Formats: sequence, structure tokens, C-alpha cells
Amino acid sequence: MTTADISEGASQKRRTPDAQAFLDMQASPEFQELRRRLRRFVFPMTAFFLAWYAAYVLLATYASDLMATKVLGNINLGIILGLGQFVTTFAITALYVRFANRELDPRSAAIREELEGPVK
Repeated sequence: MTTADISEGASQKRRTPDAQAFLDMQASPEFQELRRRLRRFVFPMTAFFLAWYAAYVLLATYASDLMATKVLGNINLGIILGLGQFVTTFAITALYVRFANRELDPRSAAIREELEGPVK
């Protein structure tokens, strides 16, 4: 969604579905596929990041000699792995945005169009 879409949104009208329409849509194969695709990305990526973070914390706690290993001047392995946490966070965010734009957004737009109808 762009800022132009948001500013135009005030004048756009769609029908408001009732509660049963939402329940029916939630049970539909299209919605189930959308949820399945989201979960196939989010759960493994979350598990990867939590394992990576736990490994960093465990290394910092129990392998302080390893983490204190000088790599370049006063920069040690602990600093590099700590900064790697930030890099990983930004990389996962970029991957998710690309995944959502390619896989999730078109499907959710189609579901919304089916549920609420076209913009009038």
C-alpha cells in the first residue's frame, strides 16, 4: 500500500461483511493456503533466529575465552557475533518483506476483494 492508496482510501467504499462471512472466509481453501504459506515462513525463521540468539547468549556465558578471541585489533569474536545479531534481524526483515510482497499480499488482496467486493 502506498501513501496515495491511503489518502484515496477515505473516498473508497467497500461493503462490510457480516460475522458469518468472516467465518466462512476463514474456512475457505484460499484463506487456509494463505495461513499455511505464512506459517511455513514464520515458524522456521523464528526457530532459526531464537536458536542463533540462544547460541550467542550461551557462548557469551560459558565460552567467554572463545568470545574474547581477538579478530582484528581490539575487535573480538563476541563483538562480531553481537553485531551479527543486528545483521540477522535486518536480513530476516528484508526476507519477510520480499516474501510478503510476492506471496502473501496478492493472496490477501484477492481474499479481501472476494469478501468485501471491489472498490466503488
